[in-house]
Amino acid sequence: MPDRDGYIPGVPSWVDTSQPDPQAAAGFYGGLFGWEFADVMPPGSEGAYLIARLRGRDVAAIGSIRAGAPPMAMWNTYIWVDSADETAAKVRDAGGTVLVEPFDVMEAGRMAVFADPEGAAFCVWEAKQHKGAQVVNEHGSLNFNGLNTRDAERAKPFYGAVFGWRALSLPGGAEMWILPGYGDHLEERTPGLRKQVAEVGGPAGFEDVVASINPIPDDQPDVPAHWNVTFGVDDADATAAQAADLGGKVIVPPFDAPWVRMTVLADPQGATFIASKFVAENRDLGGP
Repeated sequence: MPDRDGYIPGVPSWVDTSQPDPQAAAGFYGGLFGWEFADVMPPGSEGAYLIARLRGRDVAAIGSIRAGAPPMAMWNTYIWVDSADETAAKVRDAGGTVLVEPFDVMEAGRMAVFADPEGAAFCVWEAKQHKGAQVVNEHGSLNFNGLNTRDAERAKPFYGAVFGWRALSLPGGAEMWILPGYGDHLEERTPGLRKQVAEVGGPAGFEDVVASINPIPDDQPDVPAHWNVTFGVDDADATAAQAADLGGKVIVPPFDAPWVRMTVLADPQGATFIASKFVAENRDLGGP
């Protein structure tokens, strides 16, 4: 997919990971994905914010854990909005929680941190100079985001009210978040995209997908509702092996799923993420 230079409201556009030791995390992810880093914090700042780049273009970031936040490593999803302040009002009206009020991030943009009614935290990004991930759907770049939930029916009206999302049911019972009209935007950027989706067997409406809905299994009672992050890779098996060699953990070994081969990994400080390779031949897995 061509490089990106901005998004439309309601689309996940950026990810970063909060880490107790950002420099150590940079060593892990640099080794795993080939990222190069630049610290964009002003001189003398207490914390770090390391922008990760591929081909000189922004793909993600590693930052210090903000004051008052839980002292645990995690990946954070940012959703593009026109106004962080207006979105905060929508979140409150829809039954969510404002964890961090909207604030300016130097000249880069304005952000806020919210939680949905089940407690899954996410961020929003009102862009100024920083336009989100500039490389996507390549090895080592953002590929997808997903809501892990025990109560999808409760989540649907919330995210619908805040971002205009709807749920799309797929063969086999899976559900996705769609933003009506997003496919039109993608088609303008990449003419022929709808045809490509149809040629690989994508169901009607799939071009509007912005995220996944992932039910948390009953055998994981201690896993809270949360947003996950998926990075594209050229080889899920090789990435899992390399993550282990770099001091990370393979939480779920590589396995085949509809459209992909994927693995769930954790970095050495405990932040979990998914590495996924698109496999067209897997499109019928999990189907009726």
